[in-house]
Amino acid sequence: MMKVISVIGVRGFPGVQGGVEMHCENIYTRLHKNYRLRIYRRRPYLTEVSARKFKNTEYVDLPSTRIKGLEAVIHTFLAVVHIIFRRPDAVHIHNIGPGMFAPLIRLFGIPIILTYHSPNYEHSKWSWVSRMVLKWSEKVSLSCAKHIIFVNSFQMAKFSDKIKAKSSFIPNGIDATKIGRSMGLIRRLNLESRNFILSVGRLTPEKGFEYLVEAVNKLDEVQHLVIAGASDHDTSYFKKLKQLDWNDKVIFTGYPQGEDLLQLYSHARLYVLSSVNEGFPLVLLEAMSYQLPLVVSDIPATHLIELPKDSYVEVANSDALAAGISDALAKNFELKHYDLSNYNWNSIAKQTLEVYKQVLKK
Repeated sequence: MMKVISVIGVRGFPGVQGGVEMHCENIYTRLHKNYRLRIYRRRPYLTEVSARKFKNTEYVDLPSTRIKGLEAVIHTFLAVVHIIFRRPDAVHIHNIGPGMFAPLIRLFGIPIILTYHSPNYEHSKWSWVSRMVLKWSEKVSLSCAKHIIFVNSFQMAKFSDKIKAKSSFIPNGIDATKIGRSMGLIRRLNLESRNFILSVGRLTPEKGFEYLVEAVNKLDEVQHLVIAGASDHDTSYFKKLKQLDWNDKVIFTGYPQGEDLLQLYSHARLYVLSSVNEGFPLVLLEAMSYQLPLVVSDIPATHLIELPKDSYVEVANSDALAAGISDALAKNFELKHYDLSNYNWNSIAKQTLEVYKQVLKK
């Protein structure tokens, strides 16, 4: 009989914005032949695309608020109650916040796999109380998990030998891509091919978009910056970014998918990652797969991938970011060839499958 894996800690997929969501979609659409997957999704985030079904995959769509700090708590609690009654063979928790309920799952004898995406308590959007809760969640989820998957080897290295003994480093991945020629969206946005800067991500403070918006507004050589992403909760951060764009250089597209996103990557002149905190930035792998020149914040996550030294700029510094962008634009444009052989989703799914086999043997 096929074993059942319940998955919590993800807003949902397909068609839901976010790095964890993209990670889960790529992993679980490759594992469904080996296990029956029960994915717990948050109703407010689901889109028309989310109706797409995958073989041996069951969606459990539960209510959830969009109130910051309560969203994951309420949804995860409801999911755990459902899990206790349905008794899957294992539970896969994504990130440390939802891991606060790991002791309850363990109490009922259900083995836990934890994927540690990032230390969320380092994100500036959280209050002091929320950070303390997240640190406690980290402690209990690491303790209760039978196996931990780290997408960031630097994060894994921070923990004790006891934690590392039951852990694996399995990075994020990227699908093979092909640069597109279509320009429907590009024309609708009044852009020219190879004449705009691109950055992709949710509109949240840890992405450091305010430094990027300030930087491009200091540069005469930048005509347009496209920020492809949408707000999670309230729009205050988006409003702040709009206020910083005093020269009207920034185009906010919302959350693009499919062909629209392909066109943005295919026709950008330069990709910039301005984040102040990341686990393992999937968008950086995407930009590299489209062979774009890069300017990135000098943070541990961007050193997980080998990049030229001149790609890095000081984090949270708009002047340094402006200088890096200016230097990059001064060079003749040419496609860059990056070695992405270690970031193949099929290989990553196989490594995850081996973790499942290991945990379910115990």
